[in-house]
Amino acid sequence: MDEAWTTAWKLANGVPLREALGGRDAAEHWLALDLAVRRLTPDTLPMYFSRGGPSPREGWNALLPSFRRTRERAAAAESGTALGLCHPNGHIREAALDRVSRYPDLLPLLVVRCTDWAAPVRERARALLAEAPPAGLVAQAELILLLDRRERGGFAAEQLGRALREGPAEALHPLLESADRATRRFAHRIAVERGLLPPLRLARIAARSGDAVLQDLCAEAAVAAVRGTGHDDGVLGILLTGRSGRVRAAGVTALRRAGRYEEARAHLTDRSGVVRACARYVVRQGGTDPLPLYRALCTGEAVAPGAAAGLGECGDLKEDAGTLWALVRHPDPAVRAQAVNGLRALDAVRREGLTPLLDDPSSAVVRAATRALLPHAAEFPVEWLRERDTPEARRAVRVGAQRLLRAAGRPYVG
Repeated sequence: MDEAWTTAWKLANGVPLREALGGRDAAEHWLALDLAVRRLTPDTLPMYFSRGGPSPREGWNALLPSFRRTRERAAAAESGTALGLCHPNGHIREAALDRVSRYPDLLPLLVVRCTDWAAPVRERARALLAEAPPAGLVAQAELILLLDRRERGGFAAEQLGRALREGPAEALHPLLESADRATRRFAHRIAVERGLLPPLRLARIAARSGDAVLQDLCAEAAVAAVRGTGHDDGVLGILLTGRSGRVRAAGVTALRRAGRYEEARAHLTDRSGVVRACARYVVRQGGTDPLPLYRALCTGEAVAPGAAAGLGECGDLKEDAGTLWALVRHPDPAVRAQAVNGLRALDAVRREGLTPLLDDPSSAVVRAATRALLPHAAEFPVEWLRERDTPEARRAVRVGAQRLLRAAGRPYVG
């Protein structure tokens, strides 16, 4: 906010807009400037004046002298127009709009005024924005989408969407790589609508992005493209190796439409429960029961952690609980943790069997055991749990004891 006050004060002293901004043209800065100018009064100015500078009243009297006269004699200077667009008086803001077309650099403030609470100001600003060049709207995409969160912020976003849907594809390219998440999402939605991204690129975005919205959007679009053309060209392979379980699940599910049921077997032991569930569905669609596969995977020499979890998710309590209890003692901590999760899914948890895991060397196992034992918290001796809630205990052990004490309705020692 201090930077916005500095910009406002410079504008009030006739400093040209670009110089007053000092390179600070981010979307948040324009909103902060709008607020700073509204509060630029003799009561608030002193704290922002340097020693030896003009007095608050002199500074305020110098602010927008021409705007205090009439609508026809609005400030001619760009800096004065900028201040007028942010002025607390709605009549002055409306008058400033008549000058805004002369100064392209003031387009961000025109966008801000499209959300103005005063209807005459808002409607006039919207009429002017509708005439703005599409390139200008694209350049202010981040600000427009930030304002779209406001109650009256939808108009500019609609204009931006129209410009991107009807304009050249090249206008979208920089927005697809924007550092702003909302801008990236908006641009990708439109690019997908227009069919501008090839399936392989969509798959790579889905597989590499850390944004769940983009993962879903691009994965679904990539799968739809494969379904529509009947050609994979490596798209599903990219999805199946994606960082996110959501993306891998989309790839696994697409294997069914492609008739590649056998390939889903490799994903029965995926680290993601969603992917495992999709893999079981595809395997069943191919005529194979996944349960015997899980049983074989859990009794072999090398047990994948996901196999233990999957056995609990689709196994039989009487026949498979013993296998999972044996895996609770497996040397691999990942297998032990997933075996506990499998017991939870199978509803086969026994307090006495999992209690030793609350002191397991692996924090992941301690967390899994704690979650499984929460319904049994009241069965634990309070003093036994408090012995583990000490500064000397490992963090996972201490947190586990605290969770169990809370679940049992007992206070714990912090």
